[in-house]
Amino acid sequence: MSLPNKWVIAPPRKALVVGVADMVASNDSSAELVTYSLGSCLGITVYDPVVKVGGLLHIMLPDSKIDAAKAASAPFMFVDSGVPRLFQAVYNLGADRRRVVVKVAGGAQLLDPQRIFNIGERNAQVFKELLARHGYTIHACDVGGPASRTLRLDLTTGSVSIKSPGLELYYL
Repeated sequence: MSLPNKWVIAPPRKALVVGVADMVASNDSSAELVTYSLGSCLGITVYDPVVKVGGLLHIMLPDSKIDAAKAASAPFMFVDSGVPRLFQAVYNLGADRRRVVVKVAGGAQLLDPQRIFNIGERNAQVFKELLARHGYTIHACDVGGPASRTLRLDLTTGSVSIKSPGLELYYL
């Protein structure tokens, strides 16, 4: 069966998966960065729309001081050690500080109904304080709540989409 000429079938996007306590930065504008199961963790995107360079970080905990050895071996596990590396990675690929768009999602309240640890809330607070201290703006933020999230950064457009179980896909 042939398709009408007005239909265009686009090739599938190349998905670069970012694991827990990991980071990927890319200048491949045909790629999409994706991370799954953002519960209390944060997914942080940094994107330069002019050069189409972006990065995605999936962090677990706010402060590396709780475990110096772990921070040395897995710096992307923590907000304070992972975020500077994310920014440096996109700058190394040609992004400009004056143009970067920063978005964040996650920080859900899961598995802690008594709010004893507040890991998601603490992750978000430390992230916001770190960016403010260095003069960055958070352009979009979707943190808290009871649902986990899958986050995608499209390196062609810079759009950031979020999907939670049982909810419609939406964009930050």
